[in-house]
Amino acid sequence: MATLDDLVAALDDDASASTTTSVRQPVALRQALAIAVELGMATSGNDATNQSVRATLERFALTRAFEEHYTTHPAARPALYEVAQALAVMDRSPLAERPDLLQQAEREVLQHRPDADGDDVLLWALSLLQHERSAAAA
Repeated sequence: MATLDDLVAALDDDASASTTTSVRQPVALRQALAIAVELGMATSGNDATNQSVRATLERFALTRAFEEHYTTHPAARPALYEVAQALAVMDRSPLAERPDLLQQAEREVLQHRPDADGDDVLLWALSLLQHERSAAAA
């Protein structure tokens, strides 16, 4: 049975030989790929495809690693508002300094969207901040 370690090892193997494969692609996707290459996404459709597949596999591996870690250490999983706060810090948003609004947004968003993510909470908190500012200006 394959493991996460096997996946990471395969992704880390830069010395691997290449192979030719046949991939069925929808025509529209193939056209979009050609356009993206023409616009500068990559030097070729092959490079763009390999970069995209690698990025998807790396994201999958990272997600699996976090899930395995949180299964073993459930207390380590950040609250949704904490994820939103980290996103706010990366965006240099004033919400990074407003955990109160982020916590309120988390509570309110989860009532309507149980599968919400940090971006959902951040957007809701931004709305709360705007309402707060409008009320203060009135």
